[in-house]
Amino acid sequence: MDSLLHLAADPHAWAALATLVVMEVVLGIDNLIFVSILTNRLPAEQQQIARRIGIGLALILRLLLLATIAWIVQLTQPLFTLFDNAFSWRDLILIGGGLFLVWKATREIHHTVDPGPDKSLLDEGVKMGFTVAISQIIMLDLVFSLDSIITAVGMTDDVPIMVIAVVVAVVVMMLAVNPLSAFLQNNPTIVMLALGFLLMIGMVLIADGFGVHVPKGYIYAAMAFSAMVEALNMLSRRNKKRKEEARRLLDKVS
Repeated sequence: MDSLLHLAADPHAWAALATLVVMEVVLGIDNLIFVSILTNRLPAEQQQIARRIGIGLALILRLLLLATIAWIVQLTQPLFTLFDNAFSWRDLILIGGGLFLVWKATREIHHTVDPGPDKSLLDEGVKMGFTVAISQIIMLDLVFSLDSIITAVGMTDDVPIMVIAVVVAVVVMMLAVNPLSAFLQNNPTIVMLALGFLLMIGMVLIADGFGVHVPKGYIYAAMAFSAMVEALNMLSRRNKKRKEEARRLLDKVS
């Protein structure tokens, strides 16, 4: 209790908390996009509960990992060396998660571009099944949660600050998942852009596992720029549609 009061009175602790909350929210974007895309391919009546389970599991995994910080630190210790490159359990988990994300994003892109003669994207999502979707969400939750907690450990030594930051970030994810899912469902071109993001994130995870660190700022700057360009495209299409509707109305009147 005394330690919590001390942290509450420490301006440096508040600054660390604010920084860590922002960092955790940004790191949660990857997790959020994956959950949104995957749950949109489930039947409508299962989407809401799947999102809640996916984000809830993200919170549980993060808190469990925080409770085992000593074990988390050990995951960064070298396990073996291959071609003069040391690999730890963290590296192997990131490589495995990156490979899965690349495979999943590539598969989704393929089904979006060429769904086949008798299959739609929604039909394929129904065939996937609720259990399969949740298992895939759990797998990526683990990878993103591990990355999130290792980042938190590197930024502060105060566990209460980490817990608060993680809880706030997951609450933000919980509030944002439904609007994001609806937005993706109503804008097919955004789905392709989001899948491209996931493909890029998967490659970054693999590179990180092999010891090639790509600053996250570059990744999110590229994502923000692409999103801005797509927003301009959406605005252009909307204005073009309005002009066409106005022209048709004038033709009818005349």
